[in-house]
Amino acid sequence: MNRTALILSGSGRYADPWHPFAATTERLAGILAEEGFIVNVDGNVDERLAHLPENPPDLLVVNIGDPALNYPDDPQPAAEARARAGLLWYVREGLPILAMHTSVTSLRGIPDWPRIIGGIWRRGTSYHPDYGTAAIRIGPAHTEVNDKIQDFSVDDERYTDLDVEPDNTILATHEEGGRDHPIIWQRTYGPKGARVVLDALGHDTASYDSTEHVALLSHAVRWLTT
Repeated sequence: MNRTALILSGSGRYADPWHPFAATTERLAGILAEEGFIVNVDGNVDERLAHLPENPPDLLVVNIGDPALNYPDDPQPAAEARARAGLLWYVREGLPILAMHTSVTSLRGIPDWPRIIGGIWRRGTSYHPDYGTAAIRIGPAHTEVNDKIQDFSVDDERYTDLDVEPDNTILATHEEGGRDHPIIWQRTYGPKGARVVLDALGHDTASYDSTEHVALLSHAVRWLTT
């Protein structure tokens, strides 16, 4: 049976002026297709999350912006409550999630989200240096996700001082201010051990021009869905 992947892609209130979500989603879809998935893309984020129990994918990929920042005067608590119910069903079933870049800033109407994905962008604390060439260090943990991946450089944003859960398995870091900051990690969540990878890289398509980054994402998809 063919496996399915659903990419939630930033549009509407989940879009922003800084991230080309359609383009990065297309690159993610290509990686998933190479791994044998039938890929569906949906920009109706709240609605599709709400309906996960009716039509769950084998892998959920989240590539969205933060409506609380982009549309602060447009709260939608009812929609977010339905989205939360669908998402919690999905992870309780032990189904996997790959969350990309600005997804670590998003879904603030779902209070469980930081614990599910293992961290959050904390307003007033988290930041990123100017976009540019980033030196990514593999480790300190070594798992099948980052196996045989060497340290690499990538044109991207380096999210810094994220609020990170202590039980994450840190797969890659970057250095800023004399400290190493986690930027890619894996974890499990919930009673059935739903597998999760958070990759805070992926600002634009240049991130997907890195052979090592794409290889790591391919490994992540395999780990998430085995």
